[in-house]
Amino acid sequence: MNQTPTTDPDPTDPASGPDEPETTTPPSHPRGRLPAAARWTVVFIVVMIALIVAIWPRDDGAGPGTDASPTASGARATDAQVDDTQLAQARTEAALAPCPTTDLPIGQDSVLAGISAPCLADGRSYDVGAGTAGKPLLVNMWAVWCLPCRRELPELATYAERAGDQVTVLTVHAQEGAKNPYLALKFLTETGVHLPVVMDTDAKIAAALGAPRVFPSTILVRPDGTVAKVLPQVFENPDQIADAVQQYLGVRT
Repeated sequence: MNQTPTTDPDPTDPASGPDEPETTTPPSHPRGRLPAAARWTVVFIVVMIALIVAIWPRDDGAGPGTDASPTASGARATDAQVDDTQLAQARTEAALAPCPTTDLPIGQDSVLAGISAPCLADGRSYDVGAGTAGKPLLVNMWAVWCLPCRRELPELATYAERAGDQVTVLTVHAQEGAKNPYLALKFLTETGVHLPVVMDTDAKIAAALGAPRVFPSTILVRPDGTVAKVLPQVFENPDQIADAVQQYLGVRT
């Protein structure tokens, strides 16, 4: 941590005088400044609050609808919905890639066989096991409220371009917040990421892959659909991702 240097009086300096008490200048800290990480955290929180306020269901009055208020067992702010027009516009702005299809047979031991979830690009049900069968697969678990995910997703997008058709890259939004595709679309628009996304609304994908409740997490899956490695970490650049893919899937990208 950078600190402003402190200056102590020089006892040999005649200007100090032999009879004057020795003093210590307290360290000076610039006021009103926060570390970069703290500033980004504040910005992210403000943006998310603004989005939630914008989509919060309203009745004929001025305040939020009472039946949509967050409770221990009821709806949460991240589950509040927008109308079809707003959602369609958000999909257009996000311009996500469609969820992948390989047209290859599913391995008999595939952990994703029979699991379907909404594809964020179009909102349709997507057969995750069939769509990713027969090829090395990288699944990235993320969420709109995850700050490290905001940093990692662009690096993952760069890696996906680099890998081409050698590795299928699929991102999966965690169950918490997955019922609100609008927030996920706005998040991806802001980060400029267009990767295919599946919304894990019932947490079946996470359960099948053995994904930890740590975000982001990356799970590497063999072409036969069995899990090769679970990596609960943040990748800082495409080279780190490529190294992991080569180590655990044997694919050089």
